Amino acid sequence: MNMLNVEALHVAYGGIRAIKGISFSVKRGELVSLLGANGAGKTTTLKALTALHPRLSGRISFQNSPIDGLGTWDLAKRGLVMVPEGRGSFTRMTIFEDLQMGAYLRDDKDVDNDIEKVFALFPRLKERRKQLAGTMSGGEQQMLAMGRALMAKPQLLLLDEPSMGLSPMMVDTIFEVIRNIHQEGMTILLVEQNAARALQVADRAYVIESGEIIMQGAASMMLNDPRVRAAYLGE
Repeated sequence: MNMLNVEALHVAYGGIRAIKGISFSVKRGELVSLLGANGAGKTTTLKALTALHPRLSGRISFQNSPIDGLGTWDLAKRGLVMVPEGRGSFTRMTIFEDLQMGAYLRDDKDVDNDIEKVFALFPRLKERRKQLAGTMSGGEQQMLAMGRALMAKPQLLLLDEPSMGLSPMMVDTIFEVIRNIHQEGMTILLVEQNAARALQVADRAYVIESGEIIMQGAASMMLNDPRVRAAYLGE
């Protein structure tokens, strides 16, 4: 069953068409990667899905319901949650307080238990739970941004360039967590310039170029496709 369906999506910035009628889907339990060069339209697509940028036309349904007219707040409450490019921590809050903010829309009693689950995924956050978020390294802030999104109990987690600007060791850590939460059942749409790492963890992938999807298929197949290897894997 598809959790997300996108049909004929068009998005523009002023008079410039950034997204030109793309269609794709994400099934429940899948990890789908959206690949492409810088400026291809990947982040714009995520912003359109989460109502952070208006769309010109197209149909988007989430869990079999159209999401026309819903704001970012409403979508997050329904379980469509994004970790944006650039992380966006609450810099004057502690790590613990930042994680609590991720649960702002929740009214259940499992928040403390879920914070402990985040700490289990990211032990460094537990070690520094009283540290101000703004004093952390880029990699630590990426951990925090992902942890905060998980605190919202997403049904579909959107990750926008989670490895950008990180050291190789931190990239390994982030992708290990992505792999683990996916294996535990999390549905994920991953936007990532590091095509090799994205295809290693994904079930399926779409390649977007100049606002259009030019290729799609099983991640394992695309990892070995000469066109993908030449264009995105540097071979």
